[in-house]
Amino acid sequence: MQEAWLALAILACVMGLLLFVPARTVHYWQAWVYLSIFTGASVLTTLYLIRKDPALLERRMSGGPMAEKEPAQKLIMLCDVNRFHRFYSSCQRSTTASVGPTVPLDGVIAGDILVAIGFYLISLVYRENTFTSATIEIAENQTVISTGPYAVVRHPMYASGSLYLLGTPLALGSYWGFLPIAAMMPFLIWRLIDEERFLARNLPGYSEYQKRIRYRLVPFVW
Repeated sequence: MQEAWLALAILACVMGLLLFVPARTVHYWQAWVYLSIFTGASVLTTLYLIRKDPALLERRMSGGPMAEKEPAQKLIMLCDVNRFHRFYSSCQRSTTASVGPTVPLDGVIAGDILVAIGFYLISLVYRENTFTSATIEIAENQTVISTGPYAVVRHPMYASGSLYLLGTPLALGSYWGFLPIAAMMPFLIWRLIDEERFLARNLPGYSEYQKRIRYRLVPFVW
């Protein structure tokens, strides 16, 4: 799986550029810690998928706006990519320019912990559901998964990713990073609801699963 390691190396470089170019400095310890957690978690996840579920790894590598088959999902992904870049840029600029209050050390540590927990929960989703594609689609022989994290919420991947997103501004030392998150969340919810409609139409048993598992994203809330 040389392609997987190449993709991971490119991703790590892109993340480094997103972190340090807007900051205009490499003397940004919060970003180094964050990048270490991101890269380490990605390496461990890639190792696991190569050994245990290469088919899932291949599906996860085939993502992005153009890979989506549903028109609504193409639009959602295009909007999300744009906001993703603005998200990191706003974190870096506000931190290095000392605009407004910065996050204290304990807040940065809390953010790093949330990011790490988010990655860990995502790994649990991968272990439970081999059909976790990066695009909205139905794979051959796909079935409804209702065990593990799927017994708690219907969309544990989105829930885990939300923890990662919420932890990122804190980990990077910038409260201002929560503003673009607020702009991203409606698109995440739009994608989630549109995905549910697609699965209810095309995946046998999913409508019954929706009735059994009440909460979509946050246990006891929604």
